[in-house]
Amino acid sequence: MQLVDNDSFFKQLTALFESTKDAGSIWLTHKRLTHDGEDATMDAGDANDSTEYPCLVRVTDGKELKLSTKVEPGGLEKFHSTYGSMLKASMTSLRKRDKKREKSRAEEVARRKKRLTEHIVVEGSKRGNGRKKRQRRLKQAIKLEEAKKRVQEREEAKAKARAD
Repeated sequence: MQLVDNDSFFKQLTALFESTKDAGSIWLTHKRLTHDGEDATMDAGDANDSTEYPCLVRVTDGKELKLSTKVEPGGLEKFHSTYGSMLKASMTSLRKRDKKREKSRAEEVARRKKRLTEHIVVEGSKRGNGRKKRQRRLKQAIKLEEAKKRVQEREEAKAKARAD
């Protein structure tokens, strides 16, 4: 992890946003820096303590680039204003959720569940006119029963996984 000053951090972060514009991910982390040279503990008595701690901001692309910067409490507002505007500018390439597709998929799932509850009546003569129709309905009924069994097995597996 490479510790850099705030200005070079912003320059390299901008370059990272540009390089991952079409594809790729960036991980950003923020945390309070409390290292005093010994193990720091969070006691209830520290709530009244007015000590200000610096903030550590890290960024990585998950591969080779790992940056971090230390932000002092006095420069935190300036850092966050610059950082926030940079994030807003870089998030223009995000895709919007396709709500129409999600809605159509939900409707399709509802239709499939409804079909599983329907009962197929096998009627028609065994010979002569209506024989092919009866055979098609018989195949359809067999497929429906198999689908019901698969769905039931899946639900049982999910219930068993939840119980574990």
